[in-house]
Amino acid sequence: MTSTFDGRAVRADTSVRSPHARRAALASFVGSTLEYYDFFIYASFSALAFNTLFFPDLGSFWGTIVSMATIGIGYVVRPLAALVFGHFGDTLGRKRMLVVTLVMMGVATSLIGCLPTYGAIGVAAPILLVLLRAVQGASAAGESAGAASLALEHAPAHRRALAASWVNTGAAAGMLLASLVVLVFSGLPEDAFLSWGWRIPFLLSIFVALAGLVIRRMLPESEVFEEAVSTDEPKEMPAKVIFRDHWPSVLRVVGCGLFAVVSTIFSAFALSWGTHEAGVSRTVMVGATVLTAALALVAQPAAGILADRIGRKPIFITGNLVCAVAISGFFWAVSQRSTALILITACIVMVAGYSLVNAVGPALYAEMFETRIRYSGMAISGQLALVATGFAPTIAAALVRPGPNGWIPVAVFTACCCLVSAVTTLTVRETYRTSTTDLGK
Repeated sequence: MTSTFDGRAVRADTSVRSPHARRAALASFVGSTLEYYDFFIYASFSALAFNTLFFPDLGSFWGTIVSMATIGIGYVVRPLAALVFGHFGDTLGRKRMLVVTLVMMGVATSLIGCLPTYGAIGVAAPILLVLLRAVQGASAAGESAGAASLALEHAPAHRRALAASWVNTGAAAGMLLASLVVLVFSGLPEDAFLSWGWRIPFLLSIFVALAGLVIRRMLPESEVFEEAVSTDEPKEMPAKVIFRDHWPSVLRVVGCGLFAVVSTIFSAFALSWGTHEAGVSRTVMVGATVLTAALALVAQPAAGILADRIGRKPIFITGNLVCAVAISGFFWAVSQRSTALILITACIVMVAGYSLVNAVGPALYAEMFETRIRYSGMAISGQLALVATGFAPTIAAALVRPGPNGWIPVAVFTACCCLVSAVTTLTVRETYRTSTTDLGK
């Protein structure tokens, strides 16, 4: 099979399909749901409660900034964890590492729900919070890359983008689930919310983890991966191969990945700024997240289908451009405290824009690397890209200014990240007509 299909070759390749393709997509979806449920639960409570519970002596302004910075801690450990998970994922198998990441995430998140607060044990409370956040970050470093690799490698060539899109559709499901839970518990009286209400959402993550664990243990490795590791070629450390031979792809993924700042700006910073500074009700801000996450469950698979038909790059670039333009409208709507405008502009940013990029990203990144180093390549480059994402709420909290137009520097920062992502994508090779076995070569 040649690396570029003609029409007849595409149809021939569609018959090459793993019997476990749907289960692989489901396993990726469930694992990603847990990962992002935990992520958005943490981001939401960083915005709503952690400054009071874990950093009360810093005051409202600095307490919020430091609370937001703990989100970034989870991203700092990711590149190192990506090296570890990527290495063993490419040598021992994707499935084993994905079981480990699922257990790590479920345990760490549940333990956050058990933490004593600053008022109970003093400075040890924020230290333990940061340590558990680091474990969450390490788990996430291996989760998305492994899940995308597994789903893509089990899928037929003409459905790779759709299969890989279920990883980030799981992210939308996790956001939706987390937002609904936050909506319920943040509606409690303030004393109940700060004493026990914030803990329950963290403890609930153990149930999603158990469901994902059952599905993943039943899933075999892909035939593509088994063939790649069974060859008699000399084996080199995947990380060595990546930085020696594939460093341009690493740089491209880092540039493309800047679009993800939209997610943490929307889910963490905007929630905090909108409720504390702009005076919008907590219900409206969380409700916007619920609405956009629900619509993304439809929009992202649709974007994956479209990317399999016309290519990854047009969809990815279009979504970035929509986000770059629409983010200002969203912040303006929040500053106006108009519920209708907030919901409409939130949908434009997160559904018409972010969903397109988020759906196509896993396939776009995974297809830059060949099978024998795909897990490592995606994990390392993807996590380097996400360092900026983790600290985006902190940067935004420092950039925002008092007054009705104080959001403008934050919108400019977000738009610049999306534009860099779009421009970088222009340098990526289009792969939607490339055979799975020829990817990354």
